[in-house]
Amino acid sequence: MRRFTLTTLRDFGMGRRTIEDKILEECDYLIKDFESHKGSPFDTLKMMNAAVSNVIVSIILGHRFDYEDPKFLRLIHLINENVRLSGSPTVMLFNMFPALGFLPGNHKTVFSNLEELYSFIQQTFIKYLKQLDPNDQRSFIDAFLVRQLEEKSNPNSYFKNENLQSLVSNLFTAGMETTSTTLRWGLLLMMKYPAVQKKVHEEIERVIGSARLRYEHRKQMPYTDAVIHEIQRFANILPMNLPHETTEDVRLNGYVIPKGTYIIPLLASVLYDKTQWEKPGEFYPQHFLSTDGKFVKNEAFMPFSAGRRICAGETLAKMELFLFFTSLLQRFTFQPPPGVTSADLDLTPAVGFTTPPIPHKICAVPCR
Repeated sequence: MRRFTLTTLRDFGMGRRTIEDKILEECDYLIKDFESHKGSPFDTLKMMNAAVSNVIVSIILGHRFDYEDPKFLRLIHLINENVRLSGSPTVMLFNMFPALGFLPGNHKTVFSNLEELYSFIQQTFIKYLKQLDPNDQRSFIDAFLVRQLEEKSNPNSYFKNENLQSLVSNLFTAGMETTSTTLRWGLLLMMKYPAVQKKVHEEIERVIGSARLRYEHRKQMPYTDAVIHEIQRFANILPMNLPHETTEDVRLNGYVIPKGTYIIPLLASVLYDKTQWEKPGEFYPQHFLSTDGKFVKNEAFMPFSAGRRICAGETLAKMELFLFFTSLLQRFTFQPPPGVTSADLDLTPAVGFTTPPIPHKICAVPCR
């Protein structure tokens, strides 16, 4: 399923110019939404989720949704709620002791939300099945259904409806939640550190000006690139990574980890490692800059995890983060609401499976 997913995502433009154009189109819709507030305070949660979701939705379903589409908003709500509740004590307890599932708790809401999400996916791909043309594959779902037809005589095929439900659900959740949460942290940090925001604005003005942003500009913008990397490191939105499992007995530092052991690799231990970062507890873009201002990599930067099970959407996420963040900073200066100073802004993360910023409002003031 992973191999199929990566191949299909690439076929539909992940990492290439076709998906870049879709992201930039979505940036334009998002900018209009920001402009509609005319500098007044607003919460970015709904619109940021919608914009980022539309990129992955365009691959999965072959079209985008309007930000006010009630079906779209319902799907985003289901995913947001599940991500938030998955970090709650009752869900964690259920994960450790599934036999306690009969007790009341947030795990029941999570399962109910998943049923509704799966129902939507089921209805969608049944509709797609009726219109399926193997020679004209419009979306990820089309590609899956074509493979399903090709392998219908294979009793061991992985191309079953249940796997399609899980794949689409996982792509939708991962493709929205992580990137939109990182972007929301980014705008909050720009308000918190206006001197950093000013330097980003200066680099954008120097390299791009009012021209159309392209992903290739990233190579000419080491400071902006460093800021985006530092947002990812500092925000640490998936501190406990995703759970993994050993496929064979492993020896590590004198210990034996048996095959089938449940593993939770703590990304936070690397992203905040005092031996790897000069100021691990602070937002410090210089972590990714040389003394002469060039971008430098750091092996301890692994927000996408590492190894063979690294995030399947890493290349898409990197492109989205640069294009969304830079296009917003090209058009706006971000300030706290009236009566709130930069010093007042709270960087304490909220509770959830990912760690978003606590609810806050921003003011997007046009640069020109």
